[in-house]
This record gives sequence, C-alpha cells and structure tokens, in this order.
Amino acid sequence: MLEAHSLITGQTPAATLTLELTFDDRQKSRHRSQTVCGQALGWFIERGHVLKDGDLLQCTTGEVAVVVAAPESVSTVYAKTSLELTRAAYHLGNRHVPLQITDAFLRYQHDHVLDDMVRGLGLNVECEKAAFQPEPGAYAGGHSAGHGHSHSHDH
Repeated sequence: MLEAHSLITGQTPAATLTLELTFDDRQKSRHRSQTVCGQALGWFIERGHVLKDGDLLQCTTGEVAVVVAAPESVSTVYAKTSLELTRAAYHLGNRHVPLQITDAFLRYQHDHVLDDMVRGLGLNVECEKAAFQPEPGAYAGGHSAGHGHSHSHDH
C-alpha cells in the first residue's frame, strides 16, 4: 500500500495518481482508499484538515496523488432571488449542515427532511449526483473540534 504523509503546497508537480473521494472520505485525516487505477493508498495528514478537490498528496515513494471530489448524492437549491438563497443558507446553517455556497445555488448532502424544509421556504430543490465542496467554516485550518467557545445555553 502506498502511503502519503503530507500535502504539497506551493509547487504543482504533475500527479501520477488520482483519488476520487466523497466529502465524508475527504474529512478523514487517516484513511485508506484506492486510486482510480485500483492501487491501495493510505493518507496520514494533520488532524482537522479536510482534503479539497485539487489537493495533492505526496506519497513516500515520490508519487503524487491528486484528490478529486467524487460525485455523490446531494441536494442543490435554486432560488429566484439572492434574498431567497440567503434565507435558505441561514436556515441550513442553523442546523450546522456542511454547505456549498455559490452565487447561483446552495448544495448539501442529500437529506429529505432538509429538502422539505427548503421547499417550505418556497425554493426549488433538485436531488442529483454531483461533486460536493462545502465551505470550510470559520474554524478551518487545522483548528480542532474544541474550538474555544461553549455551546451551552444555560439561562
């Protein structure tokens, strides 16, 4: 099995391997998968780092693997106005849903309950297979889950 222990930053060498991964797999700092050509590859990177589409992993053998966001089951939200899209983002954000945000649509991992909520706001939701690349969030960049504030709501 090939092993990768670091991400390549700065330079952009040509990748010789491709890892097509869902968002759930890209969130793991230690994981084993297979390249598109069927070669086993395990990565061991800094905890808290989420692999993004286009990231490059340096293998101990010198080979470079490019990460590709795999198509997965997602819900894509379309609206007639930016205010409608903003309202949907607000309500989805209140549910701590990983959310891909663009000026044309919102996207989250498919969930029929969330779909019904968004439709209840008057927006169109399409279930489809597509790459999912959510916003990294305010605590991205290796920040651990113990992020320095309490979620307690004692009154």
